[in-house]
Amino acid sequence: MKMRINPLTIKKINRFKSIRRGYYSFILFSIMILLSIFAEVMVNKRALIVKYEGSIYFPIYRSMIPGTTFGFDYEYETNYRDLKKKMQEQKNGNWLLMPPIPYDPFENDLREGEYPPYPPDITTQHYLGTDTIGRDLTARLVYGFRICIFFSLILLVLTYMIGVAIGCIMGYYGGKFDLIFQRVIEIWTNVPFLYVIIIISSIIVPSFWILILIMTFFGWISMTWTMRTITYKEKEREYTLAAKAMGAGDMRIIFRHILPNTVSVIVSYIPFAISSGIMVLTSLDYLGFGLPPPTPSWGELLNQGWENMHAWWIVASVIVAMLVTLTCVTFIGEAIREAFDPKRHTIYE
Repeated sequence: MKMRINPLTIKKINRFKSIRRGYYSFILFSIMILLSIFAEVMVNKRALIVKYEGSIYFPIYRSMIPGTTFGFDYEYETNYRDLKKKMQEQKNGNWLLMPPIPYDPFENDLREGEYPPYPPDITTQHYLGTDTIGRDLTARLVYGFRICIFFSLILLVLTYMIGVAIGCIMGYYGGKFDLIFQRVIEIWTNVPFLYVIIIISSIIVPSFWILILIMTFFGWISMTWTMRTITYKEKEREYTLAAKAMGAGDMRIIFRHILPNTVSVIVSYIPFAISSGIMVLTSLDYLGFGLPPPTPSWGELLNQGWENMHAWWIVASVIVAMLVTLTCVTFIGEAIREAFDPKRHTIYE
């Protein structure tokens, strides 16, 4: 069975592609997300492949391999950078392949007689330098981006599910249900969520999922108001009245008729919601109320840079990373909003 795409949808996609700034930003942002998903292949202290005495090992895809396996005199995990140097000196046919950045975000690479942070250095493969305790800055940025983007996407899904559902019901049924939820939302918007996070952080260590739940608890309101307004308008249109006249139930009208006709509005808000999620998590980490250390975090790196202004590479790297990410998201959002603008594709009789 061949899937057919609505001609109007094809027109909107082509319109999005024609907006070059947004289209190329979408490609770049997609590549960034894809690379972050497979970050272990590019940024890792473990080797990708090791050939040792006729055997092939894939350390990155398995549990810890002790140093004794490769001729070292210790039982803990092999230092593959040292192993690479050893193989290069011996030249006995053994070899290994390291990732482009041979450090993980939790590893301290300290030097004798020097105190971190260390500036960018190609010879040590700290291409962006290190943070204040010797951890590779590139690794912290890459893994921090992955945490930020997945935090934003999960938060987006949860807040949209709640906001769209409640907003549609408020707009469709109106009456007492709408009035009651309006009062609930008015009260909810006056609760300062930052203080709630501070209180919770003082009681327990806020994990990834706890922060998601807190942000979802307060983040569904804006989409609820939007969907309520749209549903009020859509339920009075001819197609909704025709569906009612044909005996369609309320749930069928909402999910099969009203929601599909509000997709353009929902989609146009998604990039800006992602941008907001990234900024919220970065701000909380900067203030010290976000993810606990040693979790890779852009906000924590900004805080380090603020306290160590002489280490300019820390602040510069984070600002450039945030600038590229948020610029891409903003351009994508603008392009989607223009491409999915219902007025552009409306035909008046």
